[in-house]
Amino acid sequence: MSDLLQTMSLAASGMQAQSSRLRLVSENLANADTPGYRRKTAAFETVMARHDATRPPGAVHQGPVQLDQSELKRIYDPGHPLADPSGHYAGSNVDMMIEVADAREAQRSYEANLKLFDQARKMSAGLLELLRR
Repeated sequence: MSDLLQTMSLAASGMQAQSSRLRLVSENLANADTPGYRRKTAAFETVMARHDATRPPGAVHQGPVQLDQSELKRIYDPGHPLADPSGHYAGSNVDMMIEVADAREAQRSYEANLKLFDQARKMSAGLLELLRR
């Protein structure tokens, strides 16, 4: 029974991690047209040791949020208030195609973890039903 509960906990940590990833993607998409905005990214880390009592070993959590250091787009618009004397200003480095692909991947990973969680829940319920007899 404890293995099923641990499986549910691991699946829940995966759902939480993908939820955080979707939040970052939505922030990036919302700020795609903001001058000087840098894309936010975060890596996932796996808890391997028992020193973290809040998560079982193998659980996933989001690492620190980092700013993408790739070059900002130079946009030519002489009428823009941020334009330099040459008529250019620094746009964002958010690529809409990458963000949409990241959102799809996060959504599918979330759904996979949700199915795993639901399957473990059903197995736990079945086991409890057998034990009641």
